Amino acid sequence: MGLRRAAKISMADKSTFYRVVTQAVVDILDHGFDEIGRVRRWEEKLATSARASLLPEAEMDKMLRDGLAQIYERLIDKGQIYSKHPGISTFTVDKLRPELRKILDQRIMASADLIKRKRKTTIDTMMSRFSGWATSVPKGGTSQGNKAGLKDKIRRSITSLSFEERRVFIDQGHKLTASISEVVAIGGQAIAGRWRSHWKQPGYDYREDHKERDQEIYLLRDTWATEKGLVKPVGAGWYDKVTKVGEEPFCRCYMVWIYALRDLPPDMLTVKGKAELDRVRVELAS
Repeated sequence: MGLRRAAKISMADKSTFYRVVTQAVVDILDHGFDEIGRVRRWEEKLATSARASLLPEAEMDKMLRDGLAQIYERLIDKGQIYSKHPGISTFTVDKLRPELRKILDQRIMASADLIKRKRKTTIDTMMSRFSGWATSVPKGGTSQGNKAGLKDKIRRSITSLSFEERRVFIDQGHKLTASISEVVAIGGQAIAGRWRSHWKQPGYDYREDHKERDQEIYLLRDTWATEKGLVKPVGAGWYDKVTKVGEEPFCRCYMVWIYALRDLPPDMLTVKGKAELDRVRVELAS
């Protein structure tokens, strides 16, 4: 999504921000808290240079739109969605396209808003940190204090923001994938899903409870199978009793969805369900 290019674009502006941080700290150490106007002027300069060091919001929005649109294209237009929905027809997925496009648009808007709020919070925190320190320095200045440490604290929040924004990009992509997959599952009348975790992947910071869910089968409520009394919750139980795949921050788990009774473990079928499965098998064999 052009994140490396974005990092290069902002390097010069980050250098300007670092220089302003240094100037602000030196000035306050020299003069101390002699007037609120001095603090406010530096706050304004710090905020302005901090915003300039970040990728412009318009470009960030475009990168976000393009990145999520590419995920949608891979899943729906290029057919990757079928790997998580064995047996579902292209007709069903095509019928769901208007709803899936709406999911994409909603995710783009929500992601952009999340990044903007995160930026505001980070800059506000930086300003509060600087103001708290600046107003504590006695009038006339002081030679005491860890100048380098203070500068590092102030600028660290901004330098880490680019990394956090990249994580938001990635996380929102996983959430879009999970949302699209669930809409397809419901539209295609799935009856259950098998949880898949990446806990075996080297370096992946998995959740222990998600590792325990790996390969577990969760039943969906209000499906044709539950309405007919063909299935029952055993083992993992109902899907709505746990957090969904992709719901928690930076969760990369996914579901492989189940549509047929024959793909469920025998103990998840009721007596009526087993009889129905036998009936279908006889019918197919005849």
